[in-house]
Amino acid sequence: MNAALFWSALRARRAIFLAVLAVTVVVATAVSLVLPKSYRSTASLVLDRRNEQSIDQAFNALVSPNERLGYIQTQVDVITSPKVARRVVEEHDLAARPESQEEFAARGEEHGSIEEWLAEGLLEDLDVETSQSSVIDLSFVAATPTGAAEMANGFAKAYMDTTLELQVEPARRAAEWFDDQLQTLRADLERAQATLNDYQRSRGIVSAEGDFDIEQEHLADLSEQLLRAQERTMILRDREGQARAAMHDESLLEQLPEVEASEQIGRLKGDLLEGEAQLEVLATQYGSNYPAYRRQVAENTARRQRIAAEMAKIVGSLEAQRRESERREVEIERAIEAQRALLLESEEGRDQLAILAGDVKTAQSAYETAMQRYVVTQVDGRASQTNVALLSAAVVPTRAYRPNLRLNVALSLVVGVLLGIGVVIAMELADRRVRTMADLDWGAEVPLLGTLGAWRPPDPLGLPGPGRATEQPEGAR
Repeated sequence: MNAALFWSALRARRAIFLAVLAVTVVVATAVSLVLPKSYRSTASLVLDRRNEQSIDQAFNALVSPNERLGYIQTQVDVITSPKVARRVVEEHDLAARPESQEEFAARGEEHGSIEEWLAEGLLEDLDVETSQSSVIDLSFVAATPTGAAEMANGFAKAYMDTTLELQVEPARRAAEWFDDQLQTLRADLERAQATLNDYQRSRGIVSAEGDFDIEQEHLADLSEQLLRAQERTMILRDREGQARAAMHDESLLEQLPEVEASEQIGRLKGDLLEGEAQLEVLATQYGSNYPAYRRQVAENTARRQRIAAEMAKIVGSLEAQRRESERREVEIERAIEAQRALLLESEEGRDQLAILAGDVKTAQSAYETAMQRYVVTQVDGRASQTNVALLSAAVVPTRAYRPNLRLNVALSLVVGVLLGIGVVIAMELADRRVRTMADLDWGAEVPLLGTLGAWRPPDPLGLPGPGRATEQPEGAR
């Protein structure tokens, strides 16, 4: 059926079309007037990802748009959770109302409580809407305007209280847990510090680095003393050898600083030189058998013996100094060996001390970290408000939300037009009529002999004119 045939059939059956349209509109209007009215009220909440009462910087950090949308969706799930609905039931004491108890008893359910049943019913009438912003709209549909506003505001309040509880209760439990852990961590820190102190007292170590540096400086000082003692021993040994040689060779006496420093030897050397000069004079004048010559020889011999005695004293002194220096070397070497052993022991002690100090540092770091978390959770546990604010409270609606008479009438007009068209098409297909030449072309398989124009009354004068029937050829029908 083409458009021309459709409009032809619609004009022919317009009475049926209008009747179907009228019946549809009347039925929709009657049903809208008969159905019980319900009212819708909306409360708006604004969410803030930051929590001004929390000192946790990670919680208050800026988040990405995807995280923000995820956070808002989480809050929507919290609003529509049975926990929030049961809180509304409890706060408004819905389970104690006689009509609620009667309706619950009439259902005859064996399982579940009346609070759960009422919470499920409230969630069915709740509608939560969000947008790209941080605003959430809570809409509730009820049989009375006051009930709709009351339940919408009740859900908003129950959600804010639940959010605060979800925020505060875990923080309180975490604070209690951290309090117990702090006692254990404090005991561990005190134990590690006591172990470190006992080790320092037992080893006499004040600090790991300072004591080791002092011991190293002492070892270096001992090594320097040993070098000086060895040098002194070598000098004394050389001078002792020179002194012993000088006891047999008078020409070597002047090479010894001890001889030059000795007044007695100097005086004896002077007397010996004078005696030798006198002996030469006597030997020239009188000969070696002269009594004066012999007396002078005896005096010179006595002077040499006295010089030898003094030299023996110098040799003894140098030998004593050498032996003292050698003894000092031995003592210093022993001290160096002892200091080296002490350094090795000190190094082991220093390593052990570093380990104990590391244990103390680790225990102290764990204690300080736990203390910081304890402070954060303790502050969060004392929060009195949440990061959700009531943007606008639900008000009592003045018009019914359902049924919507205007919308139902408009929809009934559309449905009536469609039903009317459907009825006309069905009737036309069931009972085809020939109204125009196009109807014959569409469905009839008969030959076309001719067409008749519109009938006009004949002209009184008998004159043919336009639009009047003319004589047809013989055989035309």
